[in-house]
Amino acid sequence: MKKMMPWLATMLLAITLIVVVVFVFMQGQNSKNDTHTAAASEPKKMTADEIVEVSSELGEIKTNLADTDHVVVVSFSFKLSDVKAKEDFEKIKEITVKPIIIQTFADTKSEELATAKGRVQFNERLTGLINEALPEGKLSSTSFSAFVMAPM
Repeated sequence: MKKMMPWLATMLLAITLIVVVVFVFMQGQNSKNDTHTAAASEPKKMTADEIVEVSSELGEIKTNLADTDHVVVVSFSFKLSDVKAKEDFEKIKEITVKPIIIQTFADTKSEELATAKGRVQFNERLTGLINEALPEGKLSSTSFSAFVMAPM
């Protein structure tokens, strides 16, 4: 038994070392896969010309908020998924998109638009509502290009 003890300790140490090496190797492989997956899921960086091709502006809109003692004067910038979506958007922005914006402001209180977080949430809600109205394509983002809120 005394002669077997060093052999057993050596075998146990060897097995432990193999398991550790395999574990470290597998962790390295997983982090490489996560990096590739994250890079593939991130949207491709667009050039300025590409951004202009898929962007649209909606000029000044003046309207009341839900609390009728405040008025807003805003302009919007829209980024669409592709050129075809932009063409469709341009056709309907005055007759469909503008009324959606006015109705959304009518349901919004001045406190909701007083912070940057509130404005981001408003734009996200507006993006969802406009996407429902688009015949084809998708609205990627909505942002204020001008924003003035004043009490009446």
